[in-house]
Amino acid sequence: MRVRLEGYVHLARMIDKCRAVLAGTEGEYIYPCPMDDRLMAFAGITAAQFTAAVKQHLSDEGVIQWFRGMATPHPQAELEEWNRMMLSRGPTTPEKQASFNKYRDAVDPSRTDLTSWADLQDLEEGRTVPRRA
Repeated sequence: MRVRLEGYVHLARMIDKCRAVLAGTEGEYIYPCPMDDRLMAFAGITAAQFTAAVKQHLSDEGVIQWFRGMATPHPQAELEEWNRMMLSRGPTTPEKQASFNKYRDAVDPSRTDLTSWADLQDLEEGRTVPRRA
């Protein structure tokens, strides 16, 4: 999720998830998920448009070129703020917090310091996540 394509966090992950869904190999991944929806809304595109672009372009570079032409342009400061929001976003309802805790506890119940979905994804996928104070 932290990898930036065209300046956007999550875009690389969204491309990968869409490709996996199209190939029938998504496993537990969900596309489009609420984070995908946030990125597409910010970019001014729909899931149907994005999926069609991924089908049409066999390379990530092709999808990126399509995205560059279709996405609503944003000033750099606005894009950076949006990226910060995406990386720090955590559960927003008691139900989502319970789900977050369930996923976290299945991986490492000692990591009660985690509050963002990005950190939880990193933990689930085996990347190092620094302890938070």
